[in-house]
Amino acid sequence: MVKWRNPLTEVEQKEWERFTVKSKSGSLIQGMFAKTVQQHPKGTIVLGHPMGKEAKGYFLKRNYTHLLRDNGFNTIVFDINGFGESLHGNFSYFEDITAVSNKAKEITPDLPIGYHGISLGAMYSTVSFSDINHKFDFAIVESSSTTLAEFWIQFPFAYKVLKVISILMPKYEKMIDFKERIKEVKHLQSILYIYSESDSWVPVQMGKILQENTNVSTEFWLAKTAEHAEVMKSSDKKVYQERILEFFNQEVIKYNTRKA
Repeated sequence: MVKWRNPLTEVEQKEWERFTVKSKSGSLIQGMFAKTVQQHPKGTIVLGHPMGKEAKGYFLKRNYTHLLRDNGFNTIVFDINGFGESLHGNFSYFEDITAVSNKAKEITPDLPIGYHGISLGAMYSTVSFSDINHKFDFAIVESSSTTLAEFWIQFPFAYKVLKVISILMPKYEKMIDFKERIKEVKHLQSILYIYSESDSWVPVQMGKILQENTNVSTEFWLAKTAEHAEVMKSSDKKVYQERILEFFNQEVIKYNTRKA
């Protein structure tokens, strides 16, 4: 756990409202909410970050938040427990995602709630989606492995630690089998899976397995040149942004049609 640095300027920080929410992981989750710059918000999008000291700053530094807010979406960023400004809880990161979904619905009760998780934020979202208490209506799952072990096997020390945890906590290992949890999705209208042909950590086949096991409507989009969790820094950036907005816009239309 390292001291988190806010990449926003003092002026930019005034556009964001800070919040704290209690998670069943045992942590107090720190997040920030910003309204769209458009007059009429389409929905609220929660962003789940990859592993790393940037935590919620990942989305701020790569302009995901500008993209969404400029195109009609309120935006929430938050720190999974043990990252950024959130206190350590336990390894039930999915509880943090569920807690923030409920906070999003509390802040904007009349709007659809979407989710975009990348790597860590994508993996554990599959468990959150199987929880009847989550409030997401649609989601993007980007660069998620099929199981935690299949991701960490390429990092020998971390993999050994994971195996010890699995022996001590067999029920937890079963709970976070992402390819199994995605079979139990609740509430969601649709999931868009995003992967990259150039991702050396999470191969495209993992995404195909998740898609095949998903029990709701799915779409699949493939980047060509992006490294793991870095499509925004690749030559695929423009079409990637267009695909994100296309998906969220179509899901908002479906949501509003359903509610009419």
